[in-house]
Amino acid sequence: MSRNSSMPQDIVAYAAARSTQPDEVQQALIAATDERTKGFAGMQIGTDQGVFMTLLTTVLQVEFAVEVGTFTGYSALCIARGLAPGGRLLCCDISEEWTTIGKEHWELAGVADRIDLQIAPAIETLRALPPEPKIDLAFIDADKTGYMAYYEEILPRLSPTGVILVDNTIWHGMVLEDSGAQDPDTVALRAFNDHVGADERVEAVLLTIGDGVTMIRRR
Repeated sequence: MSRNSSMPQDIVAYAAARSTQPDEVQQALIAATDERTKGFAGMQIGTDQGVFMTLLTTVLQVEFAVEVGTFTGYSALCIARGLAPGGRLLCCDISEEWTTIGKEHWELAGVADRIDLQIAPAIETLRALPPEPKIDLAFIDADKTGYMAYYEEILPRLSPTGVILVDNTIWHGMVLEDSGAQDPDTVALRAFNDHVGADERVEAVLLTIGDGVTMIRRR
């Protein structure tokens, strides 16, 4: 499953077919999400993005990760699998119903003991973190109008090699000015993309995987 609509779909299919495929637990989580979220399954990250996140987590030897927006837990599962020995993932979400699906599958995957789930507004959870908890990896995939605030809370807490991943930054092409879209989410994403692109505190690249993933590190 891929959410990339910004590239020719035959190329998307070619790339997806030559990426590591989801295992039985991941396939079960995809199916459960489709069945139990009543049409919201499109909020789940693509399987190609999940592989990328596991690889990146492993390469960075992540000891502490933070996820803003967990939904049914596919991205959390992918991050948790790549954590260094003893590593922890803090998940921030407001839905007991949808994260319960994730918890069931984290147990099946044997990673539940690595994940701390906080059911509360993410901005409150982030602000309650110590000033320097040394976040090695952060993934932002929640309400788009909150992206800027999440970014500003996480950035100063990054470890020297820490990375922030931000989802949906292509937004199916709607972020392009000539799309004409002026809804709050699109406007917020345009502002976020412009802010990060001009932010002299960081280096950033907007990857065309999935629906756009911006990768950010502090200078």
